[in-house]
Amino acid sequence: MPLKVEPLEEPYLNMTALVDVILNLLIFFMLGTSFAKDERQFDVELPSVSHAQPLTSPPDEIVINVYHDGHVAVNDRSLSAAELEALLSEAQRRFDGQAVLIRGDGQGNYQSVMDVLSICQKAHIRNYSLATLLAPER
Repeated sequence: MPLKVEPLEEPYLNMTALVDVILNLLIFFMLGTSFAKDERQFDVELPSVSHAQPLTSPPDEIVINVYHDGHVAVNDRSLSAAELEALLSEAQRRFDGQAVLIRGDGQGNYQSVMDVLSICQKAHIRNYSLATLLAPER
């Protein structure tokens, strides 16, 4: 019995999906462009304001370091209680909701940290947090 040999088909690339995608993109961009043109044609009178302030991002949090001997430093500058209160009051006046991070020495006196918390309350700082380190697992 003779073996049938079919002629080999030439390989080809099916372009149907590619053409569909190209046409969809073309329609999408044509419609999007025409909407943008129509939007500019409307006669719109924009409102005006008497005074406006630019949008600003909130300032960085103030980091207060309380050392083991009880002295307090902000940005590597030692401050007295009165200076710290003045600094925090000014920061609160400039940005309502000013954030403060209090870093107390683990070997230091806890009363020093409480004094800083009291100063924060006098300066009307409500957004404060205490920094801690996670103890290693045993």
